[in-house]
This record gives sequence, structure tokens and C-alpha cells, in this order.
Amino acid sequence: MTVTQIKTLADRIEDLLPQTQCTKCGYPACRPYAEAVARGEAGYNQCPPGGAEGVARLAALLGKPVIALNPANGVERPRPLAVIDEQICIGCTLCMQACPVDAIVGAPKHMHTVVAELCTGCDLCVPPCPVDCISMLPVTGEATGWDAWSQPQADAARERHNRREARLAREREAAEARVAARRSGAVAAGSGADAGVTAASGAATGAAASTPGGAAPATPSVSATNDAEAKKRAIIQAALERARKKKEELAAKGQGPLNTEHVSADVQAQIDAAEARRRRLGLADNPADHPAGSSVANSTGTANTTSPDTPAAPPRARSPR
Repeated sequence: MTVTQIKTLADRIEDLLPQTQCTKCGYPACRPYAEAVARGEAGYNQCPPGGAEGVARLAALLGKPVIALNPANGVERPRPLAVIDEQICIGCTLCMQACPVDAIVGAPKHMHTVVAELCTGCDLCVPPCPVDCISMLPVTGEATGWDAWSQPQADAARERHNRREARLAREREAAEARVAARRSGAVAAGSGADAGVTAASGAATGAAASTPGGAAPATPSVSATNDAEAKKRAIIQAALERARKKKEELAAKGQGPLNTEHVSADVQAQIDAAEARRRRLGLADNPADHPAGSSVANSTGTANTTSPDTPAAPPRARSPR
């Protein structure tokens, strides 16, 4: 099969996928999965949102027998809707960054909300939330798979996903251009500074000599910058402290954190990046806050089990992964 034939087949396969962009198939989005199926590198039964009907559609296209959905990728289920507890949300924006179809609206340090009509029920916003304020609630009753979804919804979700990918690409290019411009400016400034080092040194020496006691004049104060950074850290720390107290209150009522198993590599990378930023700002949690066995996602993308000393949390209204 030629490259052109594979691409054409991938287009036809993608047209039959529900476009939830949930990554449960093992690929970062629906398009890469379609291309893998076209190349024969992935099974055509790895899409839980499409369910049994989705497998049948792909089997008919590929001229292959209808087989069962691979349980390793998940189960067919009613379509869920992400719901944010606005009383707990701290406006960290991690859920917005994880949403593949821009279905979450909010701003840094402000409450976020989910646009119900746009949510594909992908679950990707749940693991990154540091305060556990997102639940996935089934909204289609007994309807599952394609019975809980429609082709117009799939087409709209694919369009939003493509627009988001294009926007992120533009933002990356703009950021790279800014970095290149700063580096060019730094090189130019460094060349000019080297040419004036001798004169500046002489002027500094003369100024020091004219100062009582021979001391050099004081350098410009950087306290304003330090104060701004300290204020930023204090605001973030206060928000995290409020969230920590809220989680302690929930734990006292027997409501533990949501299960964060089966976190994808992409989502785990976002969590790790957020934790790295917090450490750089000096906001990393005290290890004592997370005793051995606590439900904290580790670097492999899975979650440890709850400590035996912690009371079991009752199930929450959240559909299975």
C-alpha cells in the first residue's frame, strides 16, 4: 500500500471515529489513531467512545470481521459530562490546558466552568486538577457509544480540536520568535557592553575615589522586582492553602480524592510540568503532607493506593474510566 493510499484510508477511518480526542485508544488524538489503523499498527477495536457500533463501522470499511472492544482501552459507557465544583476551583488553568476541544472557560486565579454543549466526556481534565474539583457525570441515560453521540457532534468536536491545535502551534511559534529576538538583543547588547567596559571601569573607579571612604555608589535597588515575586508566591500559596483545608474538610467527612489511575502520558507530563513550576516558585508541598501510600500521581502516570490508615472514601458520581 502506497503512502497516498494509507493517507486516504486514514481519512476514511477518521471520518468514522467519534472525535472525542480522549486518548483511550493509546494515541494522542483521533487522527494519529486513524493513521495507525491504516498502517496496520493498531487494532480497529481500541475506541471505547465509539463502542461496539464504532468497531462494526471500522470493520465494514476495512473488510474485516466484527470483534469485541478491547477491554485494555476501556469500556463502552454512557457519555459523561465534566462538572466543576466552583466552590473548590482555584483557577489554576490546568484543566483548560488539558481539554482537547476548548470546552472549559476561565482565567488564571478565577473560577472555571465547562460549556456542556462542547464537552466530549474525554476525562482528560480530571487528573491534572490539583484540588479534585471535577466530576464526570453520565448524561445520556442508558445510551452508550454512538447511541450517546451523533455525527454532527463529532464533526463539531473535530473542528474545535483542529482549531485548538492550530492556535497552540501559532503560540509556540510566537514564543520561539520572542526567545530568538531576546537572544539576538542580548548578543547585540553584549557586544556594545564589551566595547565600553574599559570606560565604564574608569568611571566607576573615579566615582569610588570621590565618595567618602572610597566606597562605590550603591547599585539601583531591585526590591520592587523582589516584592512582586514575593507577592505572586504569597497569592499562589494562599490559594493552595485554602484548597488544602478544603480537602481536609472533605476527608473528615469521609470523602477522599477521585481515583486518578490510568493517567495518560500526555496528562502526566502536564502534571509534572505544573509541579516543577511550583517547586521553582518555592510552593512545592511538604513531603509530610503526602505520607507513603497517599493518592498522589507518580512519574509513571499511575496513582498509589490509599493508605491503610485512611478511611475508605464512598463512591462519587463519576463514570468509570
